[in-house]
Amino acid sequence: MNIALIGFAFFAMLGLMLVGMPIAVSMAAVGIIGGIAAYGVPFMDSIAPVVWGVQNESLLTSVPLFVLLGELLLRSGIADRMYIALSAWLGRLPGGLLHTNIGSCALFAATSGSSVATAATVGTVALPSLQKRGYPMRASLGSLAAGGTLGILIPPSVNMIVYGSLTNNSIGKLFIAGIIPGLLLTLCFMLWIAVSSLASGKVMREPKVPLADRLRSLVHLIPPAVVFGIVMGSLYFGIATAAESAALGVIAALGFVWQSGKLNRELLRNCFVSTARVSGMILLIVAAAFILNLTVSLTGVAEAMTKWVAGLGLSATGLILALIVFYLILGMFMDVLSMQVATIPITYPIATAIGVDPIWFGIFIVLMCELGLITPPVGMNLFVVHGIRPDKGGIEDAIYGALPYAVIMILFTLLLMAVPQLVTWLPAHM
Repeated sequence: MNIALIGFAFFAMLGLMLVGMPIAVSMAAVGIIGGIAAYGVPFMDSIAPVVWGVQNESLLTSVPLFVLLGELLLRSGIADRMYIALSAWLGRLPGGLLHTNIGSCALFAATSGSSVATAATVGTVALPSLQKRGYPMRASLGSLAAGGTLGILIPPSVNMIVYGSLTNNSIGKLFIAGIIPGLLLTLCFMLWIAVSSLASGKVMREPKVPLADRLRSLVHLIPPAVVFGIVMGSLYFGIATAAESAALGVIAALGFVWQSGKLNRELLRNCFVSTARVSGMILLIVAAAFILNLTVSLTGVAEAMTKWVAGLGLSATGLILALIVFYLILGMFMDVLSMQVATIPITYPIATAIGVDPIWFGIFIVLMCELGLITPPVGMNLFVVHGIRPDKGGIEDAIYGALPYAVIMILFTLLLMAVPQLVTWLPAHM
């Protein structure tokens, strides 16, 4: 009965999202209707304390702060100068500016918690140069779409904050756990670009830049590096909480924006309005997720699912392999945030019940969400890079260009399963 109930609720929620209903409304509607069906109208009395508790959670204060941090660096032109500096250093590698795409995405991800913002920011800067220099559009779009996914793996990450909030895990440990996998996945992407470029027989490289010019360009990498160091250093050494480290990052970013001469009322207004819009959407979805979680917990659905999966006798490896297939299919139809809040309340207790480390599972969930960003038909990063391409071609270029990176992500997930210490070692030494 419980298994049938959760199946019906899940597909009802998915159906509402597919017909265009806002994510928060879909989740809240299913949670409220399910709660009333199980407990009657008095169930409504229990919703207000849950919503108040979520919105009053100090942990979620870090969400608008990290969003604001990315907005400041984006609108001040720091991202543009960062791309030019990295191209001077990475342009001579086989694949040329495609390496700069990945490197810039990784560096911008270290200051922005959003994959879509990362792909859009770097793509806007990179695509005109790539087209002008004759780079294949398919490879260019694929590298930008895949590089953008690093925005939710390399900390700080809004999606890690959502995971930590839903599962009551340390945001600081999740952030630290994402550093090594984020750097390794970046290197895997760049290795693929080099190998595929050499194998194609037409190796794209940028002209050699004198060493003196390259050294001078390093000054443009200082702002993102300093902001990342302040945020992650304060977390790693226990100096600040996630919200406090975000505030420190915003202060540092404001200093760099002021130094660049771009700090004015118009820039701040645009940053604040965009931050309010994005943060409001995220916090509404989180509140709706907690309403749904209330129904799931009161009806015993999560416990029933846990017992049912445990009864199948699956090992931790077997469960994770099954979840890879599950999230791969789900990512074709749902966006990252809705996929997280809809599935974590169900999959998390099952995974931890059979011994999966909760921090490792958080990184796994983020990787699966990354995969969803570049799998059609609802791969958000595919639409983003397609929307900003200069030649207005078909979206199939973005889809086929990102396909090799999706395979790399799956193989990388298998690597983390074989060597979980890549995730757990660094947070264990905090």
